Amino acid sequence: MSISEVVSRGEKQMTISNAFVQELEQEALTTRRVLERVPDAHLAWKPHEKSWSLGQLALHIATVPGGVASLAAAPSIQAPNFVQPAATRAAELLPALDQSIAQAKEALRSLDDASMGATFKVMAGERELLALPRAAFLRSIMLNHWYHHRGQLSVYLRELNVPVPSIYGPSADENPFAAMI
Repeated sequence: MSISEVVSRGEKQMTISNAFVQELEQEALTTRRVLERVPDAHLAWKPHEKSWSLGQLALHIATVPGGVASLAAAPSIQAPNFVQPAATRAAELLPALDQSIAQAKEALRSLDDASMGATFKVMAGERELLALPRAAFLRSIMLNHWYHHRGQLSVYLRELNVPVPSIYGPSADENPFAAMI
């Protein structure tokens, strides 16, 4: 039986948005494991003077999906002012992530395949800074950008001697496959 036959028999249709939601849900579990490790006592810590603080980076990671998906629901946006607030308590991070994931899922589910293929633009006044299919924007900025910063956070944790969770496989501190061996 072909995929199209399965879909036509009443299975949930795999739209571009549904695929993004599935990936978002899976990756949110991993992101949660990383954010759970952020220590309250080091939120102001920076690995370098030009770097964001741990609190800024962690809050950014918690809020990226919802913020980006909401922006992408519009035909175009004005380039945002990139000011990053910092978490003042580690306890803020998981609720912020939960809210962000819910917001992202709502925005994604509002987009059909035609909308996902339509051109999305980022403008600076009348000047076009970026124009690409909405799905490509979401892949690059909502997801890939999110994963990039999550990797940064794992390095921050290592520098603070906080055990790094498994992300896509074993870390030096955690091996989810060890019980299987």
